[in-house]
Amino acid sequence: MKRNATVKHRGWIGRTLSYLVIGFGALIVLFPFFWQISTSLKAPNDVFTWPPIWFPLPPHFENYVEVANIVPLGRYLGNSLFIALASIIGTLFSCSLAAYGFARLRFPGRDWLFLLLIAPMLLPWAVYIVPQFILFQRLGWYNSFWPMIVPTFFGDPFFIFMLRQFFMGIAPDLEDAARIDGAGFFGTYWRIILPLARPALAAVAIFRFMWTWNDFFNPLIYVSDQKLFTLPLGLAFFQGSPRSAIQIHLLMAMAVIIVLPEKIQEEISLCNVFRNDQSPPAP
Repeated sequence: MKRNATVKHRGWIGRTLSYLVIGFGALIVLFPFFWQISTSLKAPNDVFTWPPIWFPLPPHFENYVEVANIVPLGRYLGNSLFIALASIIGTLFSCSLAAYGFARLRFPGRDWLFLLLIAPMLLPWAVYIVPQFILFQRLGWYNSFWPMIVPTFFGDPFFIFMLRQFFMGIAPDLEDAARIDGAGFFGTYWRIILPLARPALAAVAIFRFMWTWNDFFNPLIYVSDQKLFTLPLGLAFFQGSPRSAIQIHLLMAMAVIIVLPEKIQEEISLCNVFRNDQSPPAP
């Protein structure tokens, strides 16, 4: 009895220490975001004061309104959302279909073809950015969204590899039962495999959204018209109020607007994944 009490006491101490370490790490991670929000709500004279003002009172929410009046924030937001959503659709469809083919179809040279597919992952991006730019320019896609959207509909080696590994873990008996019921290859993929792969597809969507939403280099290369700027590109060219030099509080306000949708998307996707994992099995 005494031994069980000692074990429980040690377990309680271990859990408490674990929660303290995790909480301290979370504070370190969240502090830059807190400082960003705090600075975005400050008056211009309070940004560089010492000691710093952690909670500006009153909060200046009009900083966000001023940012929207200085730059075409709605257009930048719409451009980023359009590119991100189109890229997610293209990535999910092309990568899941290719991954399912590599995971289930049997044909000569399949493994060698898969190795050839993932081999470009070893190459740095700078190797093929120049020929890719020349190709898109000759296609007449310069100064448009097409160079940032169309490639996602032809698959991504990293996501194909990740989804293939997930599909290989699904029991083939489910597909055999679907074929007995008359389902074809695409019907099995659409009605059986994709619903079971929702956690993996959610992870792919999160990664694709984060990479596309935060992408600065591709819009910088392929877009020259300010009407086609995305939020990261608009932030880089943002110079604060026309009346003066760069104003940090306005810069932070625009940065919050860029970061917030990404955090909301991550939370929604993770909640859906956890809900699917914890849902009881069908009878």
